[in-house]
Amino acid sequence: MKQSLTYYITLFVIKLKGIKKDFSKAPIDFKKIRKEDVHYPKGRFFKQNKIRNFKVLDSLITEIGLNQNSDKLLIFIHGGAFISGPAQHHWDSLKKIAKQTNYKIWMCDYPKSPENKISKISENIDSIYNVALKKFLPNKISFIGDSVGATLIVSLIQRLIVKDRKLPEKIILITPVMDASMSNPEIEKVDNIDPMLSKIGVLSAKKMCAENNDLKNVMISPLFGNFDKFPHTILFLAENDIFYPDQKLAVKKIINARINLELIEGENMPHIWPFLPVMKEAKESLNEIIEILKSSGQRGISPLSLSQNRT
Repeated sequence: MKQSLTYYITLFVIKLKGIKKDFSKAPIDFKKIRKEDVHYPKGRFFKQNKIRNFKVLDSLITEIGLNQNSDKLLIFIHGGAFISGPAQHHWDSLKKIAKQTNYKIWMCDYPKSPENKISKISENIDSIYNVALKKFLPNKISFIGDSVGATLIVSLIQRLIVKDRKLPEKIILITPVMDASMSNPEIEKVDNIDPMLSKIGVLSAKKMCAENNDLKNVMISPLFGNFDKFPHTILFLAENDIFYPDQKLAVKKIINARINLELIEGENMPHIWPFLPVMKEAKESLNEIIEILKSSGQRGISPLSLSQNRT
């Protein structure tokens, strides 16, 4: 499929900013990467539509919404390799979602590694959902997350199912990290074409977060967990993403679990492509996410008919 001009502009900007270079170092320079963090968004929109800030354990929650009385909640778990975030592209995506849907949105700025390990981070995510359940019905709650944010959502759902807890209505997973060990040999091939990430730096970040250096613990590598009984799941993959080989393995497990799944595979797309600025393909995908959020009930594709790519 032919890509847009803005696709190539975006790749050029990614190269110009040296993102792959930053993710090609071990140990990864997390302090440098954190310079792009935006903990308190600026601008008129956020000033007018921020409902409140509050803490859940060590997480800062920013609640955004055009309708303060909405009974629908979108919990936004941002990515950032467990070491950074949220970044400006997360807030920009949140802003567009808030403008076009009736959701309240919680941006969850959770504790990061290396200061915190995956068990502490996961405890925060669990507590955020527990707080949400006190204010919203589970079928009125949805999750969205990119990269390790999606990882945290998947591992949360796995824990909820084990504990027989109530599940959210739907989860939207954008290029999730499914296996922190990055031991899949197919990753080496994709590393050569990934414009954004490199195995060396990503693996360094995961080791900073792993508990007792256990990179296959399901909290940080949900690929090794169970996908039975998952809620409606929308999964965005990216072909030119070093996590793509493990995402494909996860898709097989999800299909075998026969859950309600929508699969959107980005041909030639990089990591977190629906959240990237400028790019036409990203704008189209974010619009699709908004339509998914606006739709009521289950609009999933049969797990047995997921053969085509959609960008």
